[in-house]
Amino acid sequence: MDIIKYAEKSMSMSDEVWSRHSNPWSVYSRFTALPIISVCFWSRDWIGIYSIVPLVFSFLWVWLNPRLFKPPNKTDNWASMGTFGERIYLNRKNESIPKHQINVCRILQTLSAIGLPIFVYGIYALDFGVLILGNFWIMVFKAWFVDRMVWLYLDMKNTNNVYESWYKT
Repeated sequence: MDIIKYAEKSMSMSDEVWSRHSNPWSVYSRFTALPIISVCFWSRDWIGIYSIVPLVFSFLWVWLNPRLFKPPNKTDNWASMGTFGERIYLNRKNESIPKHQINVCRILQTLSAIGLPIFVYGIYALDFGVLILGNFWIMVFKAWFVDRMVWLYLDMKNTNNVYESWYKT
């Protein structure tokens, strides 16, 4: 199963939630999730087993974030178009997208995944430098992936009336 599709299912992303998530405040604040999760895992060194409490709240933040903000009035921005592209990418089995987009997305996902063992080792070893490297690695490729989603949306927005309806100036 596609890890992004699995994440969408676990997040219960309805059309309404996607609309709210296209708010730039949702997109940009979402980039806080990994550093927050890092601190929560790291807190095991300070508060032991009680670190589960902030960890649960950090995962709640990941789930709640796309639901917190109202749908934006304007969607002619990088963040909104990135979420639209992600929706299109997730729907690629039902509606084809350009092959060059799929290839680049897979490369970016793979590059992002390379940061995961770095991130996990940083948490395990409580090595701050390695943890920062893991965070940075994952977030850079995630941002690049979102940027690619903007390209995908711009490539596809005129191919489908629904996609076109998402764009508001």
